[in-house]
Amino acid sequence: MKKNYNHSKKIFCLIPARSGSKRIKNKNIKKLKGQELFLYTVKFAKKINPTHICFSTDSKKYLSLVKKHLIVDKLRPKKLSGDLVKTYDVFKYELLNAEKKLQIKFDYLLLLQPTVPFRKISDYKKSLELINSKNCDSVVTLNSVEGYHPERMKIIKKGYTKNYTKKTKENMQPIQNLEKVYLRSGSIYLIKRYAFFKYRNMLGKKLKSIIVSGKYSINIDNKKDLILAEKSN
Repeated sequence: MKKNYNHSKKIFCLIPARSGSKRIKNKNIKKLKGQELFLYTVKFAKKINPTHICFSTDSKKYLSLVKKHLIVDKLRPKKLSGDLVKTYDVFKYELLNAEKKLQIKFDYLLLLQPTVPFRKISDYKKSLELINSKNCDSVVTLNSVEGYHPERMKIIKKGYTKNYTKKTKENMQPIQNLEKVYLRSGSIYLIKRYAFFKYRNMLGKKLKSIIVSGKYSINIDNKKDLILAEKSN
């Protein structure tokens, strides 16, 4: 029997897998440790057992592969498949389609990016605990930025090198003295339905976070990330 980690809320889970990746061709179906990259996310989604899982793709090949693991209706429209298409628009399209078909209204919306192969169920359970509180409308996973602090970064304007941020102090402070900064890891985005439509994004306003590290912070963007994921235990 599948476990349900939130009995009181209806959760719509989207796994968006577009085929037009630039740095790694067909990135979402690249083999990692013997299985397609997207399959790690599909298996995780099935373990946490949300109310509905939607695999959204523009590729017939991806569709045929995922049908071995999920019930998938059809391809997303071409207008939602380009490089500049916003995740919000894809999510809104798939969400409203599912709600119409299933005749239900979801409470929480969960985005699982297929480029993140490793996740912990404990992090998902924690995200549910956080979002269930009244002073939170969304939860996101973050990983610490090591070595590349924005207060040390530069930009070039009209041939001159300038500080990226006004907070930069040119006294070569040790990095441990700088305020700790984070990047979105891409592992988990969880938002209340009303906040999704109000703010038109996956982050909302009252945003809480879960810090991930090690292999759980890997998001496959280039070949180096793929090698790192392959070597991870």
